[in-house]
Amino acid sequence: MTTTTHSSTEDSAPASVDERHRRGTRGFNRISLALFAAGLTTFVSMYCTQALLPALSGSFGVSPASAALAVSVTTGVLALAIIPASALSERFGRTRVMVISASTSAVIGLLLPLSPTFSALLAGRALQGLTLAGVPAVAMAYLAEEVHADSLGLAMGRYVAGTTLGGLLGRLVPSGVLDATTWRWGLEAAAVTALVCAVVFLRTLPRSRHFRPQSVGVRVLVANVRGHLSSPALCSLFALGFLLMGGFVSVYNFLGYRLMRPPFGLSEATVGLVFLMYLAGTVSSTVAGRIADRAGRGRTMTVAVLVSAAGLLVTIPDELPLILVGVLLFTGGFFAAHAVASGWVGALATGHRAEASALYLFAYYLGSSVVGALTGLAFAAQGWTGLVVGVSALLAVALALVVGLRLRSHPARH
Repeated sequence: MTTTTHSSTEDSAPASVDERHRRGTRGFNRISLALFAAGLTTFVSMYCTQALLPALSGSFGVSPASAALAVSVTTGVLALAIIPASALSERFGRTRVMVISASTSAVIGLLLPLSPTFSALLAGRALQGLTLAGVPAVAMAYLAEEVHADSLGLAMGRYVAGTTLGGLLGRLVPSGVLDATTWRWGLEAAAVTALVCAVVFLRTLPRSRHFRPQSVGVRVLVANVRGHLSSPALCSLFALGFLLMGGFVSVYNFLGYRLMRPPFGLSEATVGLVFLMYLAGTVSSTVAGRIADRAGRGRTMTVAVLVSAAGLLVTIPDELPLILVGVLLFTGGFFAAHAVASGWVGALATGHRAEASALYLFAYYLGSSVVGALTGLAFAAQGWTGLVVGVSALLAVALALVVGLRLRSHPARH
């Protein structure tokens, strides 16, 4: 089956469900590549400051908790913009919103290293969060509309795999540059990487074939959101996004500070290599998508959360090999759970999928912003052990939510 490349006009004519892209077809492969690149450019831009937090503390004279705002302010504004961006996609089209979002955020990223003060950097990061919202707000709905249900788990897993590699590059590229020069050049290198990924995305994204324009009035949007919030299963998935992402970002926000201090005393470039653990998420998200399609989402998520919790506990001793193994397990478990939850939202929300995806991502990035900032206080007060206790509590609640979803869902599908 062939697909035409993106054009400025969406094809809103409805098509048969049987005509949606299945694994193995050319259209499915193009969508997978485009959304993989979308995940790359989005997450490179979103987390390019995380590996630079210790350098920002030193350059601007701010505390670790304050430096973490360079991550939290972006994800916080993005969370607030997710639902409006999804509403715009209902009216103006999925691909159009994603294209504008990817292009604009990449350009802003190129300008961020020129920030003269920490406040100016935060303002630029807030603006970048606003423009980034269009890709994650729409990607899940786009996949749910264009990909056959039997192949959705794989497609979603590949998109999430792109986000994991984007998160890896967003941390690895600037930290690798940092030892040879300043944080400004590290940030610029990440921005160029994001721009290249955005170009790949723009050149390979197929246009929507199953999209139908809808009204974006406030009343309609509120009604759609209220409808999704009336579903206990969807609300559980939204809460899962908040808890899991909040805990995940917390660990990576302060891991660098721990490893640069005694008894480890690692350099910034060496600490940056720890982000190679993201490759565990690249693999686990794709594998989890396949397993969830066959074995059930509930079972897959239960295992993923347990693996993540076990990995977190392994990081407590001041033994570098244990810390690395623990972070590897924690990362793999998190991304597996996120990939399954993303596909589950699309499967449960048979109508107004953009708003359902937006609500999940609103909670997801709100968790990154709120929890990622608050755990800085726990780290400052009780060190790494305090951080682990806080994140472990989040994972315990997440596991309870997964159990509830399994009891509520049909075993043959979930």
